[in-house]
Amino acid sequence: MLSRTADHLFWMSRYMERAENTARMLDVNYQTALLPQSDAVAELGWRGLLAISELTGDYTKRYGDIHPAKLMEFMVADEENPSSIVSCLRAARENARAVRGTLTTEVWETTNQTWLEFNKLLASGELRRDPANVFEWVKFRSHLSRGVVVGTMLQDEAFHFVRIGSFLERADNTARMLDVKFHDVDSDFYGHADERDNEYEFYHWSAILRSVSGFEVYRKVYRNVIQPEKVAELLILRADMPRSLAHCMNRMSSNLRSVANANSGETLRRAGRLEADLRYGRIDEILSTGLHAFLTQFLANVGELGVGISKDFLVTQ
Repeated sequence: MLSRTADHLFWMSRYMERAENTARMLDVNYQTALLPQSDAVAELGWRGLLAISELTGDYTKRYGDIHPAKLMEFMVADEENPSSIVSCLRAARENARAVRGTLTTEVWETTNQTWLEFNKLLASGELRRDPANVFEWVKFRSHLSRGVVVGTMLQDEAFHFVRIGSFLERADNTARMLDVKFHDVDSDFYGHADERDNEYEFYHWSAILRSVSGFEVYRKVYRNVIQPEKVAELLILRADMPRSLAHCMNRMSSNLRSVANANSGETLRRAGRLEADLRYGRIDEILSTGLHAFLTQFLANVGELGVGISKDFLVTQ
């Protein structure tokens, strides 16, 4: 396969996954903001969302103070923000258009229609009237896009590059979300016992689980009250949890092996090492050495893995 074609497929899927991840985080923050809480706690959640996407500086420079409506506009409809949902869907559509001959008709039409209908949705003012409906729509279209890929594409190299992009982006987002959300609790609540209560903790951890469609899964797996260490275990080490780090690395490594070439030995080694660390890791060991340190190192390794994939298979600038 031409490296340029592989590059477009890889980024098409990454941008679609990124749009869904952004919608998930915005939806959870929006729903949580409706609960009784102080202004400081509400602002903490919105700042965390910007931190996950590394957009705090860009937002502050353009919009100033944190305001939910402005932040949602920035993260959803601002075309000057390369990580906004509208920018991600546009980039996914442009990458798909560049390789229409490689995609099935269903995949192209789904991607193109998502872009066109999302612009109509924004023009109708739906984001101001009912933000939750917009977020659900984005998640649904991402699920649809992924299902059409799996259900209609030949499972050849093109398919594998699409899947590599999806799982790499998902692993990166899950790790960022965990790092920021656990840090928020440690720094702002765990040091002030009088400001903490069971109700807040329940909603906080529930929000984290709901952002990755893991609330019902947690109940099924652990069958007890929500505990931070169990949330971490579910989202890091449980390979049967679709958005966990372990699941993402297992699937990405499998697809990577399917497109391996003579130059990709080091990239395969890096992917295999990450997969093995998660497969044989234990949550008590991770927590004893520091969750932040573990996730920081994981994100650095995923970043190096992305660079390796680009070098071995994709168009490099």
